[in-house]
Amino acid sequence: MGNRLSKIYTRTGDDGSTGMADGSRLSKADKLFDVMGDIDELNSHIGLVRAQLQKNKGQSISKDVSQALVIIQHLLFNIGGELAMPEYEGVNATHIEWLEQQIDMMNTTLPPLKDFILPTGSVLVSQLHVARSVCRRAERQAVSLQKQRPSAIRGTAISFINRLSDWLFVAARFCTDPEQVSEVLWDSQVLQHFADNR
Repeated sequence: MGNRLSKIYTRTGDDGSTGMADGSRLSKADKLFDVMGDIDELNSHIGLVRAQLQKNKGQSISKDVSQALVIIQHLLFNIGGELAMPEYEGVNATHIEWLEQQIDMMNTTLPPLKDFILPTGSVLVSQLHVARSVCRRAERQAVSLQKQRPSAIRGTAISFINRLSDWLFVAARFCTDPEQVSEVLWDSQVLQHFADNR
């Protein structure tokens, strides 16, 4: 970052516009800011995951996931940079391959998935599922933006966000055992019992 932020408020956005890196101004209602906002929200949820992992810092699994999340947060920040500065490339195919390697590594330790998983369990696992669902929304918004303005977001950024949602799903499963919580599976009997007792 070239300049330090010495003043937080400028009042220039009071008219509903935001300054871009090239000096132009864009309406805050622009689809671009939907994507930026979702990426920022996702990064904040990942920060909460990291805070939860701090409680388990003695466990090697938590350490591995926590270290990966540090890199992921920086890459999400880079995607925000790409959105603000179209000439900047903050994520590339190497980063997507790294996520895939992480997914494969975690998956080797997990039992086969035979049922749908409910997004619950420990606070850590639940927070990973919240991050996953926000990531999916960010991907939908990114695809919508690309359809409107193909030059506004790179395909590699969309692929990264897509793969990250997979990573977060697998990480939620991967972090279940250290939390000593079993995966909560969708069970048709729950709704049948509800219907029978109405």
